[in-house]
Amino acid sequence: MLQLNFIRDNKDLVIERLKVKNFKTPQESIEKLLDLDNLRRDIQKQLDDNKQKQNAIAKEIGMLFKQGNKEEAESKKAQTSTLKANEKELQEKHSSLETQIKNLLLSIPNLPHKSVPNGKGEEDNEVVAMIGTIPQMSEDCLPHWDLCKKYDIVDFDLGNKITGAGFPVYKGKGAKLQRALINFFLQEGENDGYMEIQPPLMVNEASAIATGQLPDKEAQMYVVTADNFYMIPTAEVPVTNIFRDTIVDKKDLPIRRCAYSQCFRREAGSYGKDVRGLNRLHQFDKVEIVCIDSPEHSYEQLEVMKKHVGGLLDKLGLPYRILRLCGGDISFTSALTFDFEVYSAAQKRWLEVSSVSNFESYQANRLKVRYKDDNGKMQLCHTLNGSALALPRVVAALLENNQTKDGIKIPECLQKFTGFDIIN
Repeated sequence: MLQLNFIRDNKDLVIERLKVKNFKTPQESIEKLLDLDNLRRDIQKQLDDNKQKQNAIAKEIGMLFKQGNKEEAESKKAQTSTLKANEKELQEKHSSLETQIKNLLLSIPNLPHKSVPNGKGEEDNEVVAMIGTIPQMSEDCLPHWDLCKKYDIVDFDLGNKITGAGFPVYKGKGAKLQRALINFFLQEGENDGYMEIQPPLMVNEASAIATGQLPDKEAQMYVVTADNFYMIPTAEVPVTNIFRDTIVDKKDLPIRRCAYSQCFRREAGSYGKDVRGLNRLHQFDKVEIVCIDSPEHSYEQLEVMKKHVGGLLDKLGLPYRILRLCGGDISFTSALTFDFEVYSAAQKRWLEVSSVSNFESYQANRLKVRYKDDNGKMQLCHTLNGSALALPRVVAALLENNQTKDGIKIPECLQKFTGFDIIN
């Protein structure tokens, strides 16, 4: 969440940047927040004054008892009782205001970086790079859902029977392709200095709040109600929370982690062509990379992470483009996000396979992950994360782009993991 001191000192800037993010009530929310804070500060002053009076009277009472003036000492004690009752009332008001301020801060999104373009949705995102050659396919090329059925590698009907739509069953070479991609992504992550983590697939409420999934994305998360656990929408949540309430050593920065996990998203409101086949699932596999660094180096790390994701797609031989997300499409918690989209030849459309984001200090302030700078002063870290990569749409593009009359060719970089070079 944003830091209250920063909001107080930069009110107009904060309101202006929230408008870029299409936040509905920037002026109203910020002014309400500052009004609550002013009231809280006023009550804090009353509490301090009250405590000062109590301390002064306590000294007087001690002196009066020493002087043998018991009657006046008892009178002073009555004043202390009144002050204590008033203190309790003030503390209750102060606590209520603290809760209101925290809840309001949690509802305000991160400020977008100055490079984030204006815009309302994905149509306003800025294409910053196009890499690779779009394959020229024959007119009878098949979309991946037909290829999955033809080669019996992913069964959507069986998944629907067992669970429901959006929970496919991978079979035979389809299952091996999944495992190969996961191993390839993890190995490449390790090669680039990311320590592998195997995280829990459920998190508690504190973890979901710390990375910004709550309260913003509550409707998109599966909840285990009996235990108040949340199925993770991405490994970003448990991996980043490893460092919650932690003071990291500056010499250990940047901290790089990667993790494979299954991810669970309700995807409420999704329909039509966007959900066909592997395009949008409720359960899917993904390898995530997470980085924690100091503010002065976080944007260098963002470029490093973009290069890592691009390198994976280069080795897979998939044409892709990189987009800088506009204010209306960027996530609640992100300051700057670049999406990677691969071209799906049979569908003739671009499919998002990765988002690489810098959250600056927004998550770190919720997490309370800090470090001491060279002057020994405590500072908030910056957190970053990226998909490297999400599997379903990568698989969709690999199947469609590599189909031939003899079968589906497997990229060379995966063959040592699959044990075969073609699906037929």
